[in-house]
Amino acid sequence: MWYTYHMVRLYVATSQARDRLLDAAVEHALSKGIVDLSLREIAAAIGTSHRMLIYHFGSREGLLVAVVREVERRERQTLGNAALSVADARRLWDRLADPSLRAQERLFFEIYSHALLGRPGTEGFLDEALEGWISSVTQPMTDAGTDETDARTAARLGLAVTRGLLLDLLASGDTAGTTQAFHLFTRLLEQASLLEQASTPAQTRSQRPHRPRTPTPRGEGP
Repeated sequence: MWYTYHMVRLYVATSQARDRLLDAAVEHALSKGIVDLSLREIAAAIGTSHRMLIYHFGSREGLLVAVVREVERRERQTLGNAALSVADARRLWDRLADPSLRAQERLFFEIYSHALLGRPGTEGFLDEALEGWISSVTQPMTDAGTDETDARTAARLGLAVTRGLLLDLLASGDTAGTTQAFHLFTRLLEQASLLEQASTPAQTRSQRPHRPRTPTPRGEGP
């Protein structure tokens, strides 16, 4: 009994220490960036030692993956169950296109590429980076009455377009051009009634005249 109690306390203390270090690393990443820093430089910046970071995260790669995952989790949390209207989508893009987020977005794509290459410490990252967002966007759409297959397809498309335009923005620096492209995308979604459905109460939609819809393939690509 004493041994079990002691191990539980040790686990909780270790978890809390890791969480504190992760919060400090995330805040530094968001405010000043960490993508160009060595593990020792990151440790010095957040007031710890590189050995403590290795103990809790395994490596610099492991720390960066943890930082990106936490930032992504916070972003999904801010999305919450917001109505996915055209205005909501454009506000989200305006926030993502803010120059202050460039370092954060470069870090995300760096870790994404490492995960594609199967680097140690990135296990499960791709599934989380895809399904985490697809599920977060799909749920409020299905709650509002959109067919689940259509909602998942729209969520996957929106994620792909947004990340593609972010890569364009990082490469070109063309905020105006990428924003115009995103606005065109939201207009196309609105014409397809996907964003409109997600932001309109179900009882109001049920009063609209029926419009035939083109069947959507059930399968989803990678």
